[in-house]
Amino acid sequence: MLKFICPICEIETDETELTPGGEAHLKRMGPGSSDQNFYTYLFERKNPRGIHFERWLHSYGCGKWFHVARCTKTMEVFGTYSAQEIKPPKKILDAIKKKLPNGKNVK
Repeated sequence: MLKFICPICEIETDETELTPGGEAHLKRMGPGSSDQNFYTYLFERKNPRGIHFERWLHSYGCGKWFHVARCTKTMEVFGTYSAQEIKPPKKILDAIKKKLPNGKNVK
């Protein structure tokens, strides 16, 4: 079972109290985008085997969205951070690079 620390309320919680929201850091498509760009935004998501950045909703807690950096292969969680952050914090990227020195599959 996955366990995360919500960066908003700072409570350790497991995945049964959360709602997954898919891939984090997506580029949103506006009204002026092409049909192909909008299709890609709606339906095509990365599903890597390895490091992945995801959105989760603390639905049975504070009710806030946050991001998680984890490895889909080992289920290791590298950290959580606010959904308002545009990119992963340096602390989390450093933890990933320490675990995977070649930096493969790291944004």
